Amino acid sequence: MPDVLQHVSDFPKTARLSERVHRILGMNPSPFTGPGTNTYLVGMNSRFPVLIDTGIGKPEWRELLEGHLAQCGSPRVTRCLMTHAHPDHIGGAGDLRKLFPQIEFYKYPWPEVDGGNGLEAAPISDGDVFWEGEDFMLKAVHSPGHAPDHICFHLVDAEEDALFTGDVVLGVGTTVIPRAGGDLAAYLDTLRRLLELNVKRIYPGHGPVIDNPREKIEFYLSHRLERERQILTELEGGRNTVVAIVKSIYREYPENLHAAAGQSVGAHLDKLENEGRVTRTQDDPPIFSLKT
Repeated sequence: MPDVLQHVSDFPKTARLSERVHRILGMNPSPFTGPGTNTYLVGMNSRFPVLIDTGIGKPEWRELLEGHLAQCGSPRVTRCLMTHAHPDHIGGAGDLRKLFPQIEFYKYPWPEVDGGNGLEAAPISDGDVFWEGEDFMLKAVHSPGHAPDHICFHLVDAEEDALFTGDVVLGVGTTVIPRAGGDLAAYLDTLRRLLELNVKRIYPGHGPVIDNPREKIEFYLSHRLERERQILTELEGGRNTVVAIVKSIYREYPENLHAAAGQSVGAHLDKLENEGRVTRTQDDPPIFSLKT
């Protein structure tokens, strides 16, 4: 679990990452968001670029976006695509609408959450194409696991074959699988699906650009399987609660990271329970044992 805040001061607030893709930093650094949420302008060599995500809603982000568009000669954004409904990715939607009142928002539905976030968005379906020309397109890839509504966006381009991964794959560190809305089995399936796309570059929701996508995704898969083996070993040794397992596996990491680690450990236990490999012997607090 590397220091995701390392070199935050050196991370640029705006960046031209390729001819088509520019990045605007959400200006919300933290131990869990790294330098902040990455928001991306796609199609900066066209008249009306598409925006992916809006950050958490920091006024400086809106100012950066407006200034960068003006500097690049792009007068406005007409469409905004959301990777998922977590606040650090959709929180700036209201500011964006003030800047561009006619903007259209799109996201994959999450009915249990969407009604309370105040965002009116047209639904995204797996495979939808949002930007297309003779030699490029931007295509939605449903990628649940971190959240049920998570969407990655595949830029199929003659110049670059890239994937905008939101929180599924990060520039630094690994993804937390939250107990609320997370599903580790679905997440592993998502990683395998993304691996099959064989993209050349990843634009993550947090952290720097990833230019070794296959190596990164394969590491994510092996990391999760290793965590699973560790958890099974902990259960065999008598550590049968999330707290006890986290304290053992993550004993070399700061305690302020243990709560997030507990979310992922819990997701592993849920997966193992669903597979019939462990049994929940008590609910409050949850206690688990190996199934014999």
